[in-house]
Amino acid sequence: MKTASITVSFDEEKLNALKMYLEQKDIKTEDELVKALEVLYTKTVPAGVREFIDMRSGVMPKATAPKPRKAKTSVSSAVGEAKPEV
Repeated sequence: MKTASITVSFDEEKLNALKMYLEQKDIKTEDELVKALEVLYTKTVPAGVREFIDMRSGVMPKATAPKPRKAKTSVSSAVGEAKPEV
């Protein structure tokens, strides 16, 4: 997949402090920014579009498991008990 570069402006003192504390944890600032962009991408871009982009780039889309359905029950009466609907 082809990558693009992004340039953003950020307060220099804050960036230096961020880098310093991330380096103490052996983490690269760029890696954390990429993770944040991935989260933003997943949150913003509809799943169908993400799947299409994945297919075009040769990545197998993640299978989404269908949500389990709950069995409906009838309302119990004062005389009887709740029974599953048929």
